Amino acid sequence: MTVSAIDYAVISQAVLAGAREMGAKLIRSAYSTILREARDGSAAILDRNGYTVAQAELIPMQLGSIGSIFQSCAQLYDLDEVSDDDFFVVNDSHSGGQHLQDVFFFHPIFVGDRRVGFAASVAHHLDIGGGSPGLSPHARDVHSEGLIIPPTKFSMSRDWNGGPLERMLRANVRAPLQTMGDFNAQIAANRIGQKRVAELCERYGTEKVEQVMADFQSYTERRVRAGIAQAPDGVYYGESEIDDDGLTDKPVRVRSKVTIEGDQITVDYTGTDDQVATNVNAPLASAISATMSCIKSVLSTPDIPFNDGLCRSVEVVVPEGCILNPRYPAPVRARMNVCYRAFNATMKALAQAVPELVIAGGYDSTSVGCLSWLNNGKYSVYLEVFGGGYGASSTGNGCDAIDSPLANCANTPVEAIDQDYEFFRVEDYRLRPDSFGHGRYRGGAGFERSFRILKDGATVALYADRFKLPAEGLFGGTDGTTGACEIHRGDEVISLSSKDMRDLRKGDLVVFRFGGGAGYGSPDERAPEAIEDDLRQGMLTAKEADRAYPGRVAS
Repeated sequence: MTVSAIDYAVISQAVLAGAREMGAKLIRSAYSTILREARDGSAAILDRNGYTVAQAELIPMQLGSIGSIFQSCAQLYDLDEVSDDDFFVVNDSHSGGQHLQDVFFFHPIFVGDRRVGFAASVAHHLDIGGGSPGLSPHARDVHSEGLIIPPTKFSMSRDWNGGPLERMLRANVRAPLQTMGDFNAQIAANRIGQKRVAELCERYGTEKVEQVMADFQSYTERRVRAGIAQAPDGVYYGESEIDDDGLTDKPVRVRSKVTIEGDQITVDYTGTDDQVATNVNAPLASAISATMSCIKSVLSTPDIPFNDGLCRSVEVVVPEGCILNPRYPAPVRARMNVCYRAFNATMKALAQAVPELVIAGGYDSTSVGCLSWLNNGKYSVYLEVFGGGYGASSTGNGCDAIDSPLANCANTPVEAIDQDYEFFRVEDYRLRPDSFGHGRYRGGAGFERSFRILKDGATVALYADRFKLPAEGLFGGTDGTTGACEIHRGDEVISLSSKDMRDLRKGDLVVFRFGGGAGYGSPDERAPEAIEDDLRQGMLTAKEADRAYPGRVAS
C-alpha cells in the first residue's frame, strides 16, 4: 500500500506521540520514587509481530532491545491465538530479559478482530524478592536476585485484579504498596498505547496505520545506514575495564572489534573476559542495548526514532560464556556497569573512525544505593540510581552531575525522599570541585550525597564501579576521578567497596561520592576564559588550576 507523504507524517508522529504519552502515564501513575521521581521505566508501541515502532525517550537500556525481548514470548505462543484479554509478562534474564527488577508487560492492540500491534512497558521495580531488600550484592546465582518470570501469557480478567498472578507477586515483594502500584502504572500506560493506536486505525484505517508502522521502521533503517556509510570503512578496536568482580582486585576487561563496511556495522566482543561468580554479568539483551545505544549516539542524530529499523544495519556478536552473555544461572543484577564498558570500548573503537563525533569517558557507572529498614513487620526500602560527571566532547564540556547515557534516570528531589522515608534524612547534597578531567573541554563534575541514619536496624547496600579506575580522556584529555562510599560512625570512617552491604546504627552518616568525566583534547588548548569561569563558579580551585594549567592562570 502506498501512503501519501502527509498521511505518513501525521500517522508516524501520532504513533510516536502515543508512545511518549505512555511514558508520561507510566511516570505520573507510579508509586515508588525510583519510577515516580527517577523515571526508571520506559514504554513503547510494537507492530503486530512484536517489533519496536516507537518508544518514549526514557531509559535507553530498557528499550534498546525490547523487540527481541518480546520475541521470547512470540517463540512460545502463537500470536494469532492471542485475545484482547491476554497479556505477556517477562523478566527472566536467561530467557531474553534483562535483570529481574526490570519487568516487561506487553498488551495486544486489537481493532475489531485484527491484532495491529502491542503496547509495551517496563519499570525497574523497587523490590522483586531475592536475598536482600532492594538488591542483593552477594548473590551467586540469578535465583538469589528475585522472583523469575519466564515469558508467559496471562489473562487480565483471570490473573489480575485480585487474580493469581497479582496475589503471587504481592506475596513475594517486600514493598507491596509501591511495587504493585508500579505494576498497575505499567498496565495504565499500556492502556493508553492501545487506545491511541485504535483511534488512529479508526480514523485512517488499519491497513494504512500498519503500513506507516513498517515505513517508520524502514525510515530509521535508511537514516542509520546513511550515517554508517559516512564513516570510513575499516576495522577498529577498543577496550575498557570494570574495577573488579567484587571478589578479587583483578579488573574485568571488555574488548570490542568494530567493522564498518559500507552501510553495515558489526560489533564483535570476542576476547571479552569470561563470566564471573558475582552479579556484574550482563545478559545478552543488555549487551545488545548498550551497543545499539552507542552506535545511535555516534552515527545518527537525535531526530531519528529508535526502533527496530536500527537493528537491521547492525550485527552484534557476543560469545556465550563471556561476561556480556553469561550461561545460566549467572547473577546479573549489576549488569549496567559492564554494559557501560561495552559502550566505552565501542566508543573508543569508533573514535578512531570518527573522532569528531565521540565523547570521552564519563563516570559511566550505574551506582545503585539502597537503604532499607524493617519496622514492625513492614519494610521501608529506598533505592536510587546515581550518576556522575559526563565525558567531554569535541564541542563542549561534559555535563555536571548527571546520570550516565544508558540509564538516563532523573534526580530524585530531597523533598520527595523526606516525604516517603522516616528512618534517614539527606544531610548533604553538592557538586564536587576539582572532580573532573581537564582538556580543551573538561569533563563534567561529580557530586556527593550524604544520608543521616535516624533508626537502629537499617542496612545499606550498593553496587557501583569506577571506585578504582577513572574514566579515560581522549586525544590528550586527562582522566576523570573515582568515586567512594563511606560510613562515618563517630570518629571512625568505614570504607565500603563498590559492591558491598553493611548494617547501620542510629547516628551513622552514609556518604556517597561520585566521580567526574574525562577531558577531550589537550589542556593546553583550553580557553583562558573557560578556566577563569570555572574558578569564578567554584568548580575549580586555584591549586588544581595551577596543577592542570601551569602558567595559564592569572595570579
